[in-house]
Amino acid sequence: MITDPAAFILAETRLRPVPHAPEIMLHVADEATELWQKTEEELGEIGLPPPFWAFAWAGGQALARYILDHPETVRGRRVLDFASGSGLVAIAAMKAGAAEVTACDIDPFAIAAIGVNAAANGIAVTPLAADIVGQDGGWDTVLAGDICYEHDLAARVIDWLLALSNRGATVLIGDPGRSYLPKDRLESLAVYEVPVTRTLEDSDIKKSSVWRFRQP
Repeated sequence: MITDPAAFILAETRLRPVPHAPEIMLHVADEATELWQKTEEELGEIGLPPPFWAFAWAGGQALARYILDHPETVRGRRVLDFASGSGLVAIAAMKAGAAEVTACDIDPFAIAAIGVNAAANGIAVTPLAADIVGQDGGWDTVLAGDICYEHDLAARVIDWLLALSNRGATVLIGDPGRSYLPKDRLESLAVYEVPVTRTLEDSDIKKSSVWRFRQP
């Protein structure tokens, strides 16, 4: 079993620029890493949940690009990056001038990856290992990349994000066209052609959008 997640991440990934946000470097798995080759069963044997943190997913790349290009969305603000994974979006928010960023994930390996990747980019974020859906920490901006890939999760999270938006938070969602994104409740702010890994996404480019809730 893996006893030091940060050491495992450093050993099993490569530090690469993010394709659609090359200002940011991430420790990622690719075809040249052994981690890429492992099946879910093999990962389970070494105590590793599916390593979502080891990839720059399209929705997160789109959201990171939007934040870097529109720093006013986070500048001087208290920011939450929900289901942070690699920490990509949290890092973008800090680079764009956020006062502080909490990067939340329930996977302890993601929490380790967030710290490792933040350090690689010379910034600090606050990792939070918790399921915070339904909570309100008073954040000014809430960011969520690629969260609508599962029906029950999407329904639960979207209702929570809508409540945060209704009380005045800026809520931005990055999504590459996942099945459970409630487009009827959202409006698109930007669309990007995001380079992705064909093995993960069945294409080399994924059209990905940044959304906010429709204003009442």
